[in-house]
Amino acid sequence: MSTFAGDPIQSGSEHQAPHVSIVLPCYNEEEHVLLEVERICTAMDKSGISYELLAIDDGSTDQTLARLRRAEPDFPRLKVVPFRRNGGAGTVRRIGSQQAKGDIVVWTDADLTYPNERIPELVTLLDEDPTVDQVVGARTSEEGTLKFARVPAKWFVRKLAERLTNADIPDLNSGLRAFRRTVAQPYLKLLPPGFSCVTTITLAFLSNGHEVRYVPIEYAKRAGRSKFHFFSDAYRYVLQVLRMVMYFNPLKVLMPPALFLLALGAAKAVYDLVVHPLHFANDTILIFVTGMILASMALLADLIVRSRGDT
Repeated sequence: MSTFAGDPIQSGSEHQAPHVSIVLPCYNEEEHVLLEVERICTAMDKSGISYELLAIDDGSTDQTLARLRRAEPDFPRLKVVPFRRNGGAGTVRRIGSQQAKGDIVVWTDADLTYPNERIPELVTLLDEDPTVDQVVGARTSEEGTLKFARVPAKWFVRKLAERLTNADIPDLNSGLRAFRRTVAQPYLKLLPPGFSCVTTITLAFLSNGHEVRYVPIEYAKRAGRSKFHFFSDAYRYVLQVLRMVMYFNPLKVLMPPALFLLALGAAKAVYDLVVHPLHFANDTILIFVTGMILASMALLADLIVRSRGDT
């Protein structure tokens, strides 16, 4: 039975593992963090789903931690976890997921951008369909800063990820998602400390054949100051897409350029034979040998991945 904020927990319930663990990274969100906590707890209490809310303060320099501490007695399912130093959103989500007790883990943000009242809906989709391992809230609009640059950059990264994973990805880096803890456990060690952790968990599931479902959601303008840095974080997103696909399926990254170079070298060799009989130009040999080396690296990397035992 659910309990609303401020209601006493029923006898024995504190010893019962929750069904859902909600990981909420909090960094300098003093003005609105309690609004987000109240919204999440109200929605979960009404749903009747047992849960815990892990509000992890990521070394905030304002009053975020103090306000969470004061509110903790009013929300029986709230657990405040303080970090001594700022570790990044990825670190918070990784540690929070490792400490989670629920069968289902939910990631979201504390900046009022995501419709956290819909968290029970995402959980219900996982409960009703055992073939789905992750449900992602796919944003229908872009409300971030530098919108003119973010939209094409995100489109490029998303299309690159779709190409490398052979999957449709409506939203690659949404911060609102629910997934099965046991399925995600082997991939938590791969999470980078920054924002690209959400990209990583998506690609890890897709690259290993886990079913990911997308639910359209509205995305509001964030409260407070954004921690996203366009150029550096966009660059890391691209690197993380390539790194994750290389980790699980290196043939997807290395074999296409290898085959292109081999075909180009072969075509150039035919041209050389026609123009200069019995003579191959140095660049022809270089192109062909480079293709051979790249193809060998692709096959060796694929062999290592298949023998690793964690895919």
